[in-house]
Amino acid sequence: MSRTLVRPRQGRMFVGVCAGLAQRFGISAGLVRLLFLLSLLLPGTQVVIYLALWIIMPNEDRYLIHGR
Repeated sequence: MSRTLVRPRQGRMFVGVCAGLAQRFGISAGLVRLLFLLSLLLPGTQVVIYLALWIIMPNEDRYLIHGR
């Protein structure tokens, strides 16, 4: 389990939000992607949350360069 929440450079399918969440919590990226897709069948703000995470989560490269 990673201590930081970043969008990894490897393993991305779109922008890396699901891969970053999976890496942070130590679960499969495929499982996170599947859960996200299934959640789209329910009413809610899933897409808004995804977009917010895309903006908030730093790229792994940027995080490593700044050393945060």
